[in-house]
Amino acid sequence: MDRTELADFLRHRRARLTPADVGLSQGARRRTPGLRREEVAQLAGMSTDHYTRLEQARGSRPSRQMLAAVARALRLTGDERDHLFHLAGEEPPRDRRPATEHVRPGLLLVLDRLTDVPARVVSDRGDVLAQNAMARALHGDVSARPEAEHNVAWRYFTDPSARELFPAEDRDRAARAAVADLRATLARRPDDARLAGLVRRLRAHSEEFSALWDTHDVAVRRSDVKRFLHPVVGLLELDCEVLLSPEHDQRLVVYTARPGSRSHERLALLRVVGLQDLTRG
Repeated sequence: MDRTELADFLRHRRARLTPADVGLSQGARRRTPGLRREEVAQLAGMSTDHYTRLEQARGSRPSRQMLAAVARALRLTGDERDHLFHLAGEEPPRDRRPATEHVRPGLLLVLDRLTDVPARVVSDRGDVLAQNAMARALHGDVSARPEAEHNVAWRYFTDPSARELFPAEDRDRAARAAVADLRATLARRPDDARLAGLVRRLRAHSEEFSALWDTHDVAVRRSDVKRFLHPVVGLLELDCEVLLSPEHDQRLVVYTARPGSRSHERLALLRVVGLQDLTRG
């Protein structure tokens, strides 16, 4: 159980809620934002003293029932609830096996069949393990970069050119999503030295990453809609589908465009441009 991280997480989650969010009246003017400790305790059906000890990193280890009640009181998402349990050393179980960098044959087989859309295999640490030709045309050839830059989060927070692929108004959202996903992965696998080292280096090199890490946002990366500013074909709005391996340590990420859309036409053009570049290489 990590009492300090648990306490910090609870304080941040409490501060983001208003009484209206949980069906309480505003009452007298508040000196600080968020719910009061006694209000969270009331919603969770526990004593204020007991909840206060959790936020002060004191007291006994909370039971699973108590954690579930606190998660409901704080209106945690499914990912945040799992994170809370991880911090308390409770179920869902932690997977202490290190992530493998060997791409599973099944994922490679699927990747090889995807010839008209960008697709890549990414570890849950954010390391790009394999790309198809279309992904190289969209994101650039990862294999041509130094090993450290194979990691999506590292490159995003340390290389300004990596952000140029995203519209300016989308960059903050992309940064938050990357940090929240890393935090969820570290909670699942706290003994992964390589992952912990990546977080330490990112905090040392990027003030933005460090500030976002301290917000304790947590969310596993799932399907989404993303926009890319490609230097040749222009703006692409793509549906991003994330397919997880059974162990969830590798992901097949596939980008598609809606048929008949401008992005669909531009994706077809990207295929031509990408194949031409590979032929020249």
